[in-house]
Amino acid sequence: MGITGWWQWVIVLVIVLLLFGRGKIPELMGDVAKGIKNFRKGLADEGEQGAEDVAKTVEHKADEPVETTTAAKKKS
Repeated sequence: MGITGWWQWVIVLVIVLLLFGRGKIPELMGDVAKGIKNFRKGLADEGEQGAEDVAKTVEHKADEPVETTTAAKKKS
């Protein structure tokens, strides 16, 4: 039941062609390709930036008390 045959894929292809038309599918595939290229470019840019910014810091004010999990449980 879970295995699809070649004739089922043909039916799916015919339905997709009827819904989107012959001209729309290449346009959609081009948009997907552009999205993948931009994603890879973003990963590459992030990798270069990550090499520069190895250490990250978290800023907090010294006069603010820091709650721990035990202090939060005692308040409840």
